Amino acid sequence: MELHTETLNTLPLDAATVVMLRDGLSGLQVLLMRRHQASNVLGGVYVFPGGKLDPEDQHPAWQQRLSQDNSTLHQRLHEPDIPSERASGLFVAAMREAYEECRVLLGCAPHAQAQAQALLQALRSGQNWHQAFQSQALNLHTEPLLPWCRWITPRQASVTHKRFDTRFFVTQVPDDQLAEHDNHEATETLWIHPREALLRYWDREIELAPPQIMSLVHLSRHPHAQSVLAEAQNRRPPVVEPEPFDQDGVRTICYPGDPRHSVRQAAFPGPTRLVFKNKRFEPELGLAALLD
Repeated sequence: MELHTETLNTLPLDAATVVMLRDGLSGLQVLLMRRHQASNVLGGVYVFPGGKLDPEDQHPAWQQRLSQDNSTLHQRLHEPDIPSERASGLFVAAMREAYEECRVLLGCAPHAQAQAQALLQALRSGQNWHQAFQSQALNLHTEPLLPWCRWITPRQASVTHKRFDTRFFVTQVPDDQLAEHDNHEATETLWIHPREALLRYWDREIELAPPQIMSLVHLSRHPHAQSVLAEAQNRRPPVVEPEPFDQDGVRTICYPGDPRHSVRQAAFPGPTRLVFKNKRFEPELGLAALLD
């Protein structure tokens, strides 16, 4: 992983990420996708599916296609300072990205196989996500998608040359949904226990960026998908604004709860800072800090 050192003066782009969950034989599993090595954002890194908010995600026509109205979705997102249309658009973006990046169709009514097949046929015929939903007069059920946290890229770059204001959602993937990568944006699909992902990262079998590292540390504290969903339903999504600094020539990123961070209350369990060494970000106290 290359360390970026420039200062970014651009505003962060709105984005949505979906942390997909399921229960495996050994407990909770999460879906990671390996970004194409040629990608100009985190190439080769394992990430959760997600992407930028598109203008069409906020189109008024979606108000008739969502199971919850704009006001309800705005309230659920816990961001009173943004327009309600943008709040509902972020829910749409999360479900759109889930399909576009790994072919997981979220938001359809349970057991609505005929509707799901009709939608898939429309998508495969060349219609985009928005055209397909409108042409099939289908609705998206937003209730299973739960706001989890919000990450805002700092101006002092570390792992990317772009800034994002990313809303992380969690959801349990229906049993009949199979994730697959498109070999364009992603080259591998991986269902894995969060703790195992951290071990593989530490052994340099996979590469992770700081938001994924810290998210997996948090998720590894949960035994199953319902435990994660219960936490999401019973708290406000924390806002995470990393604060980078250089100490003795070494880039360090601190998070809420760290003595150096401007926010004293921790946003998640685990280490409160990562340092750049061995060409990647690691906790100061090593692997034990990720697994304790």
